[in-house]
Amino acid sequence: MKLLLVLDDPRRAQSFVDYLAALGLHCELTLDDEHKASIWLVDEALWPKAEPEVLRFMAEPWHPRYQEAAWLHGDTQVQFAPNDRKSGLFGQLLSRTGPLNLSVFVACVLIYVGKALGLPVLAWLSFPPQLSQLMGLELWRAFTPALLHFSLEHLVFNLFWWWYLSGMVERVRGSGRLLLILLVAGILPNLMQFWVSGPYFGGLSGVVYALLAYVWLSGRLNPAGGMSLPDGMAVLMVVWLVLGFVGVLGNVANLAHLGGGLIGLLQAVLDRKRAQI
Repeated sequence: MKLLLVLDDPRRAQSFVDYLAALGLHCELTLDDEHKASIWLVDEALWPKAEPEVLRFMAEPWHPRYQEAAWLHGDTQVQFAPNDRKSGLFGQLLSRTGPLNLSVFVACVLIYVGKALGLPVLAWLSFPPQLSQLMGLELWRAFTPALLHFSLEHLVFNLFWWWYLSGMVERVRGSGRLLLILLVAGILPNLMQFWVSGPYFGGLSGVVYALLAYVWLSGRLNPAGGMSLPDGMAVLMVVWLVLGFVGVLGNVANLAHLGGGLIGLLQAVLDRKRAQI
């Protein structure tokens, strides 16, 4: 399925679904924990036919044609896909969590606990002292520093943003896109940081910066795409980055942050171009 729109008004979303159904475009509605309605095109191959209708709806969402479609073809009571709403705090957490999101979250926690218990996780997972070591059996160490955290505050901060942002990306764009961002934004910024400061660094911050940049720019390029962040969040990201480079924040992996942010922006542009092809 392909996400077409996310709307705050479920009844208006239902009227658009009814209108699309009359055109032979079968869609489903899901309602998230913030009561926003997501419209999903069941057959992605029909996207070229659906896209102009989405743009038309965005330009004039209150046109009578949509209400007429609801009266003629649909039900004025909004119908949602089964099992799309989970109750309780745990259910809300799960609704924002995909398999890759959860796997990385758990891995970071277990690695932190293992380090606290005295296991040699740094020897296993930290960036090697020499780049030549990555060419052998320790290739994974180009990425695994992203899973290392050296304080509880560092861990909690990164995992909160990882859970929130990666959950959004995985839910809208899929696990494959999230995995690509994770690997690229984990490995390339690590190489950049090693070039500047040597092997003594770690944390998911570079990936978090990539996700922040990716979600923000994706929302700007495609407001109906189901992902967005306030512009103030982008400003805060840049301010935090500048503060790190001028030394206000202490010992921070600044190049990892910068590299991650640039990767996220580039991926958002590439995804936009693919969608236009």
